[in-house]
Amino acid sequence: MKIFLEKINEDYFFELKNEQGLKTYIDSNSEGQAQAPSPMEYILMGIVSCSAIDIIHILKKQKQEIIHFNAVIEGERIVVDEAKPFQRVNIKYIIEGQVDAKKAEKAASLSFEKYCSVAKTMPQIDIEFSVLIKK
Repeated sequence: MKIFLEKINEDYFFELKNEQGLKTYIDSNSEGQAQAPSPMEYILMGIVSCSAIDIIHILKKQKQEIIHFNAVIEGERIVVDEAKPFQRVNIKYIIEGQVDAKKAEKAASLSFEKYCSVAKTMPQIDIEFSVLIKK
């Protein structure tokens, strides 16, 4: 896996491209004029999207009917020397459809226990989650 980064303005705005040429952008939001999410926001995006893929995959294998799926993730940071890493994140998954609540809860647990590579890359982050099922 390889990512290519190119600085595209005089500040901290970058274009990132993967090996297939798919692009995204990243910026520093400490200046107040951000044109893209910050690196720390991308970490949250990575955690929540990786786990969402796992949860949906597991529930589909169990023949659960998902009509709509969304989530909200919030990160709590601490000061360590000059850095501010995440100490804890809290995710709320909202799933609409004919989905068994226990299966959805188990799928989320399995994501973080076994499958989510992003979360496993950052084991120092305490991940809390809840699952709300709407019929």
